Amino acid sequence: MSDLTLPPITPTSAPKTSEREASPGDPAELGPIKSLARGLRALDLLLQNSDVGTVEVATALGIDKGAASRLLQTLVATGYAMQGPGRRHQAGLKLRANSISPVLPGGASIRERARPLLERLHEATSETAHLAIRADDRVLYLDKVDTDLPLRVDRPIGTLSPLHCTALGKIFLAYGEAPLPRSLAGFTTRTSIDIDALRAALKRVVEKGYAIDDEEFALGIRCVAAPLRDSSGRVVAALGVSGPTARIAPHHLESYGRLLQDLALEFAG
Repeated sequence: MSDLTLPPITPTSAPKTSEREASPGDPAELGPIKSLARGLRALDLLLQNSDVGTVEVATALGIDKGAASRLLQTLVATGYAMQGPGRRHQAGLKLRANSISPVLPGGASIRERARPLLERLHEATSETAHLAIRADDRVLYLDKVDTDLPLRVDRPIGTLSPLHCTALGKIFLAYGEAPLPRSLAGFTTRTSIDIDALRAALKRVVEKGYAIDDEEFALGIRCVAAPLRDSSGRVVAALGVSGPTARIAPHHLESYGRLLQDLALEFAG
């Protein structure tokens, strides 16, 4: 039998891969990192200012106005920003709900300014005191001091509630900081779902200087609230007290309203 001769084996190059590992600082990674850094810097601007515009964001981040506009639109779509009048942008619900409070002109925090008033309201009534701001078509609970009594109103910080049937929400409707809802949802048998009746009630809020929720949002709960104004007179927040009807009787509502008005006068300072 003859010898079998095999063809010579020639070396081949290592198999090619369609992807390569990226090392730290690799140019391929710079795009996403840079975009993330810009987004975080935009969030800082929203937190540090009462509102910001496209030009301000573009200048601060060193980008053109088109890119700044797209960045802000992305933050609005994801809930981290919301657009206000004049195409100005403010911190959105996702930021506010995490105990990040809006600021007053000059940089003062609404929450910090109102905290002593919350504590004094709680001390005077022994009930739960709430601080709230408007969040689009709802009211957002920004801070609170809970009662030590067994029955209490449990509205956690970051909770959203309707405007038309809460004392805190009526403040923003009454003083023109929020448009009237197109439709009124009923939450209890005492909730008014008639728009004309709501307009009349809001007129009384302005006349009295405080708003009342008499079991309109939750049966067995009464609330009273008053507006908090900045130095220009604009209503920026609402201060309120809430408790069960077993402790807050109808005759308490007026005295609590006067107390809230006195405390609110100290807010703008």
